[in-house]
Amino acid sequence: MSDAATSTSLAPKDYLSCSGCGLCLLVCPVWRRSRDLGLTPLGRAKALQHGAAVADIAASIQSCTLCAACEPVCPEEIGLVAMTLRLRRQLAQPAAVQSLRVRMNERAARPFVPQPWGAAVLLPDRGLREHPGTLARALVLLGGARNCPIGEDDGSDIALALEAGTAVSTQRLERFLRPLRGLKKIVAADGLLLRYLHRWLPRSKIVSLGEALSGVTAVRHALGAGDLYVIEPRAYHVDYQRLVKYYDVLRSATGCTLNLDLQRVAIPATARSLPQRLELEAGVDGADADNTIQARWILQGRKITRLVVEGVEDGVAFQRVSKLPVVHLADLTDDGTS
Repeated sequence: MSDAATSTSLAPKDYLSCSGCGLCLLVCPVWRRSRDLGLTPLGRAKALQHGAAVADIAASIQSCTLCAACEPVCPEEIGLVAMTLRLRRQLAQPAAVQSLRVRMNERAARPFVPQPWGAAVLLPDRGLREHPGTLARALVLLGGARNCPIGEDDGSDIALALEAGTAVSTQRLERFLRPLRGLKKIVAADGLLLRYLHRWLPRSKIVSLGEALSGVTAVRHALGAGDLYVIEPRAYHVDYQRLVKYYDVLRSATGCTLNLDLQRVAIPATARSLPQRLELEAGVDGADADNTIQARWILQGRKITRLVVEGVEDGVAFQRVSKLPVVHLADLTDDGTS
């Protein structure tokens, strides 16, 4: 697979199709925080339609959190995540991306050693890797699934490359995908990686960590009417039409509330820009932090007794702004067994 094979062109429509309706502003966390039209999908599309160069809107392109909340509400059905990633590919790549390419090349060159993964595998994201206890409990709840062995190949460098809009070589991608082919089930904790796995492995059953864990009977029984269940938006919006129905059933069965707006779009609890993801820019601590603003906004007016999160990063954000218990989905059951 060449760079073209890993292109971010996942939808045919682009900024030229934008009608300027502004519906994307209703769900955009960057707009909610900044009230700067230029930092929104609408602002980028209109700037490009009127002749702006990609370099002219670099700050806007990098500010996007890729939460994908804008995609379900776009009446023109523009692939807004794909559009942003295509634009990122055209920007001058920072030094952090150059070092990322070195990492990918090093992993691509490693000899392939078959791993005893079993029928199902969990690909953890950075948050899960930093919380090994939660990761271990997730694996038990998933009924014998294995995580990628530390130091082997969990695709973390590829996920970050996708975030940055940089190309992934044929060799690196094949090195990652080879052991995944033929598995019964792949559970991906990273929502952006999940989006691409659906494309790269169309015959495989690939689900988000949130969907996989919330389908476990013990986990569902542990949810209740006092819980605010926080859906991870990147994974949710990949398969929006199906997952709207899935989470409606979950809500009805457990009595929990969800971080969905009136359009059934998942409201992001965190809002990190590309420079923050690449650790080129430190996140702001305190009341003005991006994640704090988002998390506080979600909690406004809600009468809940506990927060249950699908993503570790969301859990950290809520812990900063609330004294309520914050529990990861994998930590809901007493013994970690289904």
